[in-house]
Amino acid sequence: MGGSAAGSTSDWSMYHGDPLGSGVAHGAEALSAVHLAWRSPVLDGQLYGEPLVADDIVVVATEADVVYGLSVTTGSVRWQTTLGSPVPSGELPCGDIAPTVGVTSTPVIDLARPEVFVVADEEVGGRPEHQLVGLGLYTGRIELRQAVDPPGAYTPALLQRAALTLDAGRVVFGYGGNAGDCSTYHGWVVSVPEAGGRLTTYEVDRPAGDSEGAVWMGGAAPIVDAQGNIWVAVGNGSVSFPPTHYDGSDAVIELSAGLRRLQFFAPSDWASDNANDRDLGSSSPVLFSDGAIVQAGKSRTAYLLSQGHLGGIGGQLTERTGICGSGPYGGSAVVGKTAYLPCLSGVLAIRISLSPPSIAILWQTSTGSGGPPIVAGGLVWTISQSGHLYALNPATGSAIEDLPIGPVANHFPTPAVADGLVLAPTADRVIAFGQ
Repeated sequence: MGGSAAGSTSDWSMYHGDPLGSGVAHGAEALSAVHLAWRSPVLDGQLYGEPLVADDIVVVATEADVVYGLSVTTGSVRWQTTLGSPVPSGELPCGDIAPTVGVTSTPVIDLARPEVFVVADEEVGGRPEHQLVGLGLYTGRIELRQAVDPPGAYTPALLQRAALTLDAGRVVFGYGGNAGDCSTYHGWVVSVPEAGGRLTTYEVDRPAGDSEGAVWMGGAAPIVDAQGNIWVAVGNGSVSFPPTHYDGSDAVIELSAGLRRLQFFAPSDWASDNANDRDLGSSSPVLFSDGAIVQAGKSRTAYLLSQGHLGGIGGQLTERTGICGSGPYGGSAVVGKTAYLPCLSGVLAIRISLSPPSIAILWQTSTGSGGPPIVAGGLVWTISQSGHLYALNPATGSAIEDLPIGPVANHFPTPAVADGLVLAPTADRVIAFGQ
């Protein structure tokens, strides 16, 4: 892999467990009939990202610009670090995060350093600034601090929502806009050396007069494949009707490690998607081991693609319309040829085939839980907007466990698993369940 290995039963060091975002804890013991293991103290600020675990430390970051290291055994605070002053929501042109915007994305842990990386929105000199901060895993001590706003960007219009990932010694993440797509912004993918240094960037909707094309994916991380190439899905752009030119938005994009675009796919009706806020990039690309990709967005259409040939505009192998009941948001979980999609109205299980190309619907859970799912202990785990952690039967989608956890801060909370525990983020604390 281009990033650090993860996804064991003892570590969960990046969004959905590994560089491919598979969401699978391989080798995890059975996790049926779990009970409450611990609740963390109430934390300072709302939790939007996924908990991470490395070397018995649970790492979470909040919208108050505070990063915590919790004990995986008890949930008690081992260290906490305030990164700076979060940005008051009223200073941003729009958005749905309040009262402050601090760390919105899921951090990433490099176990080899060992270091936690986060991107914080901070008030610096009376204006917002996004900073990449590296902290010692065991101490929370700040080891790196660097401004990482893309060149020429209007910072208040940018939201750093997509989770961070690692690629050959670099931290990789994306930018989109605030909820409401106000003001003028461009989507970006940014890569920064782990020791700090010059930014490498890829800009969406780059031509003069174009805008938007968010890289946010419902909080999921860019996908890093075995060659170190980076895969993202991007949102709708500003070009719609009449479509004078294709603006690079509403697409699945493969980038080199140096962020050069290698290939892309966009639906034939990309201009209609743009005109109706139906961004393809509300979820992350789902990569299968046989070379297939599935991408689904707000249009409620799932596209089956080839990793070797995305095919440009209209290059899908096949498509399946009318899926989800509402759009998918966030990362999926993948087991063999089956994927569990984070449809807001309820997790949807699909099975794909390349020969002949097909997308089959297996089930959609009747629980209504649509948070980005993971697979651990033979079950599919997902968090509902109503504040319940569900364990679903992977064959039917029926609930095996229904565990109330309390209010959540955002529409796309996702659990993690490590050390025999399932970790669920609520609005302001982490709750752990185990055998």
